[in-house]
Amino acid sequence: MNESNYSEIYVSNILGRYITYDHIDEFINGLPSTFKIEKVGESVRGESIKSITFGNGPKRILMWSQMHGNESTTTKAVIDLLNYLKRNVAEVSDISNVCTLKIIPILNPDGARDYTRVNANKIDLNRDAQDLSQPESRVLRKVFQDFEPYFCFNLHDQRTIFNVGETNKPATVSFLAPAFDKERNNSPSRELSMRLIAAMNNKLQEEIPGQVGRYDDGFNANCVGDAFQMSKTPTILFEAGHYHEDYNREKTRAFIFKALLKGVSTLLNNTISDYSIEQYLSIPENGKQFVDVVIKNDDYISNHLTNSKAVAIQYKEVLKKGKVEFRPELHVFEKEPKELYAHKTLNCNDENDLKWLKENDLLNLQP
Repeated sequence: MNESNYSEIYVSNILGRYITYDHIDEFINGLPSTFKIEKVGESVRGESIKSITFGNGPKRILMWSQMHGNESTTTKAVIDLLNYLKRNVAEVSDISNVCTLKIIPILNPDGARDYTRVNANKIDLNRDAQDLSQPESRVLRKVFQDFEPYFCFNLHDQRTIFNVGETNKPATVSFLAPAFDKERNNSPSRELSMRLIAAMNNKLQEEIPGQVGRYDDGFNANCVGDAFQMSKTPTILFEAGHYHEDYNREKTRAFIFKALLKGVSTLLNNTISDYSIEQYLSIPENGKQFVDVVIKNDDYISNHLTNSKAVAIQYKEVLKKGKVEFRPELHVFEKEPKELYAHKTLNCNDENDLKWLKENDLLNLQP
């Protein structure tokens, strides 16, 4: 399947990190009649939670994004996927005949509006799979039970701290085939998840070689992916991460779109057996060795830092007037990594670097 020219698919008026239903409703409501739009429930504050269904085929694929309200990259990617599915081309017709896609673009609309991980009751929906204490959790579970998916895609963002293995490459995309028990054994459904991840990784290596990681597979029955895997439904965790100088994650969104399309096409063409569990296990696990900025020769910053080898800075995402700002904060490690990597390294002895530090107000940070 050919994703064609991505620039023709990219929905350019839905961008940035702050995404709510206000930003995507016009696009959703403008979808043609081949798409079925439904209200599937309400959030704590009574905001509608919507699903979009496309296709009439037997292979049912359920996707949900923004379970964590401040993780919007995958929402933009599924909007691009929906835009692709509007195209009058043979590949889309094949998907419609063989697959049925049901997409919840924003599961946690209150968290999306507040730009928080948690919902309005300050509950992490991805730790509520057993209690189902929150209305959004119950919405997802009902959709899952009614739709009876063949495959689930659980779509998230990850922080900028992650690297691939022990390399200095950022984990721009990470995947996980969630465990279904504490021993992290394999099962038929988990093995299918592994094979499909191997297919998507194979595609992404063409685009971002060495920048795909494998997320930690520690078992937690309260996590939705683990709970659905326990029910014998193949489930995949997607984590959209950092790409060089892409804090708004417009480039990462393209990689997630291409991974989604590769996943769908692999299921469509029944080629999942072409990929192996060993290929999945060969994907390096995520490390946590990155910070956003490292400043060297930091005597210029403040006296209490002059004995350090380097100053590590991590950006804090703050919502202000409908936009996300990236505010620098000094980073203190609980356990300093064996080797530290930075998305940007600056030297106070370099005139241009010092100018950038001053312009970006990084010289007056306090611990």
